[in-house]
Amino acid sequence: MIAIGGVIGAGLFVGSKAGIADAGPGILLSYALAGLLVVLVMRMLGEMAAADPSSGSFSTYADRALGRWAGFTIGWLYWFFWAVVLAVEATAAAVILEGWIPAVPQWAWALLVMLVLTGTNLVSVGSYGEFEFWFAGIKVVAIVAFIVVGLVAIAGFPPADHAVGTENLTGRGGFLPHGPGTILSGMLLVVFSFMGSEIVTLAAAESPNPVVAVRKAVNSVIWRIGLFYLGSMFVIVTLVPWDARAVQDDGPYVAVLDALKIPYAGTVMDVVVLTAVLSCLNSALYTASRMAFSLGGRGDAPASFGRTNARGVPATAILASVAFGFVAVFFNYIAKDTVFEFLLNSSGAVALFVWLVICASQLRMRRRLEREAPERLTVRMWLYPYLTWATIGLIVFVVGYMFTDDGGRTQMVLSLAVAAFVLVVGLAVDRRRASARPGSTSGRPAPAAEAPSDAG
Repeated sequence: MIAIGGVIGAGLFVGSKAGIADAGPGILLSYALAGLLVVLVMRMLGEMAAADPSSGSFSTYADRALGRWAGFTIGWLYWFFWAVVLAVEATAAAVILEGWIPAVPQWAWALLVMLVLTGTNLVSVGSYGEFEFWFAGIKVVAIVAFIVVGLVAIAGFPPADHAVGTENLTGRGGFLPHGPGTILSGMLLVVFSFMGSEIVTLAAAESPNPVVAVRKAVNSVIWRIGLFYLGSMFVIVTLVPWDARAVQDDGPYVAVLDALKIPYAGTVMDVVVLTAVLSCLNSALYTASRMAFSLGGRGDAPASFGRTNARGVPATAILASVAFGFVAVFFNYIAKDTVFEFLLNSSGAVALFVWLVICASQLRMRRRLEREAPERLTVRMWLYPYLTWATIGLIVFVVGYMFTDDGGRTQMVLSLAVAAFVLVVGLAVDRRRASARPGSTSGRPAPAAEAPSDAG
């Protein structure tokens, strides 16, 4: 359920309206292209995670395949991304809850939500799993019900009064009303909705049978993206005109339910969106803390981050992540257009950086595994290494395209600036380690249990 729920975020329910406005019905191609990218990246990550489950996931693999500087940099960038998400989702939840009970101020709701989910994560990893199971369950039931009702309506059965055919797909300017370039523009808007798919590889390290868990989750990523994203988007752009005012004012899902005269559509979707927000917040806290725990265990963060309490919970890593989240929430209320906007933009392109590092790590890890432990390759990347290189090329193309997009350019520039800062710190830490080891000329440790690097 963590794997299934990981691809259904609040961005699907709310953020998708921006992509529809930009690309029209062509948003289906944007989702398909972004989904293909995620499927390929997850296959690569699954190959490494099934061979060697780790709570640090791709950061650990980057450490081993590319060097300590790479694991340090991508690990801290990923932690930063999810720590910012904590603030974003806490605020989003507070907005919904304040709408229901206006007597309680928005900041109090944000504080309450953060405290409750922090408490559950501090109790045990099982508490996180239990909460996420039910959050994911509600999201999955809601999406499946939406798609089923939508497909019935498209066929002309009640609650619809006629079969809509393709009038909304090809009318009003055609399938690509703003031209084929909007497919890529739409992709920039939706690609970050898929961030979270990789959480299952972090969680698998704490499951009873991580290899089996990873293999099942990775193998199911194709149908999950096809059903939840493409399925629901197809229903939306088929049943309602892409340029309908209700899509932007009420959100695409509410617009469809209202068009079908489903009672209490707005309230129902508020509940579903709140569930998605709480799920994302819960996952953000879990993911940030586990990455901090892994960094602490590898000496890339304070040693206390890498220790667990009597219940097996990395309490210090959790509290440090929450503390940053609280600070970000605070800035959302006092400096929304300056500090908080900087935090949002400077973490906006982290997904692409993470995916690029996963590809580069898999290229090297695969060669090492084939040479030393081929029996551990229970999940294999398709058409290796050709599809890996093709994926790298697609990611680099998307990065380049972001510089041509006004909104994307700001995110990319600020994200690159933060990434460069973290990279410099990582290289400095790496060099200090190297100088501290007598006779060492490399910033990369070489314990006996680990194979030497393929570098050079």
